[in-house]
Amino acid sequence: MILARDPFNVIIGGVGGQGNVVASQILGQTLVNKGHVITIGETYGASQRGGAVMSHLRVSAKNPWSPLISEGQCDLLVSLEPVEGLRVLGYYGNPRVITLTNTRPVFPMDVNSGESAYPELSEVISKIGQLSAAVWVVHATEIALTMGDPIYSNMIMLGALSAMGVLPIDREGFEVTIRELLHSHRLGDNLKAFDTGAEAVKRL
Repeated sequence: MILARDPFNVIIGGVGGQGNVVASQILGQTLVNKGHVITIGETYGASQRGGAVMSHLRVSAKNPWSPLISEGQCDLLVSLEPVEGLRVLGYYGNPRVITLTNTRPVFPMDVNSGESAYPELSEVISKIGQLSAAVWVVHATEIALTMGDPIYSNMIMLGALSAMGVLPIDREGFEVTIRELLHSHRLGDNLKAFDTGAEAVKRL
C-alpha cells in the first residue's frame, strides 16, 4: 500500500488504563514488519489517575522523522475516548484528518465528584465529525465487556482500523506482531477482539 502522505502521521489518544501505549507498540511493529519506517513518541498526563495519554506514530516508506507531530499535522486519529479525541483534534486536526473513535466515555475525577459535567456523547461525536474529513465509530468498550474484560478495547480498535483500509494492517500481520510482543495465552482472545472490531466499525 502506498501511503497517502509521507510521513503519514497517526495519533492514538486516550486516558490512562485504556492500553494506549500497547496499541501504539503493536501498530508500530506491525507496520515495521510490513517494511515501513516508524518513529513513535509518547506524551503522558496523570496516566495512573485517568489522565490523558497520547502516542504519535510517524509512518514513512523509507525515512525516520522526529517523534512528535506538529500542530495541525495529524492524518489519522485513533481515539480511545471521545472527549480526548476532541481535544486532540482541536490541536492536531486539519481538514484532511480521518478519525476512528471509541464511543465509551471515561469520566474524569471532577465529573465523578459532581464538580463538572461530561458533555452529551451525541454532541461529542457530532463535533468530531465536524472537525474530520471522515469518521468511523466502534463501540469498542461495550464489545470488550461482552468478552469479559475491557482491556481488549484497544485490540478491538486495531481491528476496526484494519477494516478502514488506510494503513497496511491485516489479521495476519496483527497475529505475527502479538506473537512477538504479548503473552501467548491470550492469543485467541486478542485475535477474537481484532476480528470483532473489524466487523463492528461503521463509517458515519
